[in-house]
Amino acid sequence: MLFGKLLPREGNFFKMFDQHAERVVEAAHAFAQLVANYNDLQLREKYNQDVDNAERAADRVTHEVNKNLHKTFITPIDREQIHSLINTMDDVADLIQDSAETMALYDVRHMTVEISRLTDLSVKCCERLRDAVHLLEKIAEPAVAEAALKTCEEIDRLESDADRVMRSAMSKLFREEPDVREVIKLKAIYELLETITDKCEDVANIIEGIVLENS
Repeated sequence: MLFGKLLPREGNFFKMFDQHAERVVEAAHAFAQLVANYNDLQLREKYNQDVDNAERAADRVTHEVNKNLHKTFITPIDREQIHSLINTMDDVADLIQDSAETMALYDVRHMTVEISRLTDLSVKCCERLRDAVHLLEKIAEPAVAEAALKTCEEIDRLESDADRVMRSAMSKLFREEPDVREVIKLKAIYELLETITDKCEDVANIIEGIVLENS
């Protein structure tokens, strides 16, 4: 009995999930500001830096979760679920940073309507991701579990919307853009932005599994 009491428990995983989700939303908002103010070089640099800062902060939380996972004997949910959730969330932050970096590396000169629409959908996905993560600690309550599942369904719908926007964007790009270099640049950006929503859907699928197994 005494041995059980001495074992490390919990490890504040839910708190760290919340912290990471907030950093993901910070990165998404900074990226949205980058897109909205792209023609202002000073603001572009500022928001690029904000994206980097948020992504690095998310990395630190991921490291802390993985470290605590090794030190904690009794975890609040399955260990593999904790590992998959935090690392998939970190993939979202990485993709946001990749999108910002790719714009700079490819010297994208202007934002398109399609980039703005995909960015908006990415931000909404990240916000819903944060909302779902915040509910995890109390999913033993039926109403909370139901709310978490509904939030995951919203993420699925947003990802489907992003799929449709990207297909339309690709069609327009190949039909109307005469400059092959611009086609290559914009295609890469569209695909990255759509992948952010894909990865948010992956997080939603993990959360759904956690809810169904633990509620």
